[in-house]
Amino acid sequence: MSGGGFLLPRPDEDSAPFWRFCAQGELRVQACGTCGRRRMPPRPMCAACRSLEVTWDPMSGRGRIWSFVVAHPPLLPAYASEAPYNVVVVDLADDPTIRLVGNLVAAPDGALDSIDPATIEIGEPVSVCFAPEVDGIALPRWMRL
Repeated sequence: MSGGGFLLPRPDEDSAPFWRFCAQGELRVQACGTCGRRRMPPRPMCAACRSLEVTWDPMSGRGRIWSFVVAHPPLLPAYASEAPYNVVVVDLADDPTIRLVGNLVAAPDGALDSIDPATIEIGEPVSVCFAPEVDGIALPRWMRL
């Protein structure tokens, strides 16, 4: 699936609730309905206790940059005009075992290159925001606190 040439996720039965919550401006993570262990990416069975029971825990949306990379050309054509841009891995404050990938941006609708990559630091505190929907998908992004 793509919107304007950008790559978008393809929600399936297990991940569809995650994307629905994102479209509502909520960050939620799948958890086991039996033992409570959170998991990402979403999947049908708990690896810890093998339960098929599922809940969706609301997260605060706060975290820290765990890692990042700066993408440079050559890239897919839709991304070339935005390069160089960052891709960050954020561990969530509510559960540091959960890490999400996204972009550090200046505003929810900011361009991928709206932050100078030279200023990004590992451990930097961030908060989730959501990109405007494209084809029904609102991607989680990250802004500095």
